[in-house]
Amino acid sequence: MGRIERFEDIEAWKNARELVKQVYQVTRKAGFARDFGLRDQIQRAAVSVMSNIAEGFERGSNKEFKQFLFIARGSAGEVRSLAYAARDLEYLDDPEFRVISDAATTVSKQVASFIHYLQKTDYDKS
Repeated sequence: MGRIERFEDIEAWKNARELVKQVYQVTRKAGFARDFGLRDQIQRAAVSVMSNIAEGFERGSNKEFKQFLFIARGSAGEVRSLAYAARDLEYLDDPEFRVISDAATTVSKQVASFIHYLQKTDYDKS
């Protein structure tokens, strides 16, 4: 893995950014938009994925970065879980559900790979 200079260079962060965009697009729909609790929770979870990757990177230490990546991965799981709830409540149709679920799964796998990489190296951004 090449040296990463900015969190914006991290593929998982780029895909988490796209996940945020996708979540916000589907939560604008009429039924979803009126369910303030579920809408706000899935939006916060998606933003949390992106934000924790960035914040962890900016902390500068391998240990803290991994800690924030674990939180990001948990938030990706939360997005997937909330997408199921939205699907069950018929706020999302099957294709919309798959887009969100697949995007969250991809980010989760990327973050897990990054955690594994950091665990077996002495990576330190400074």
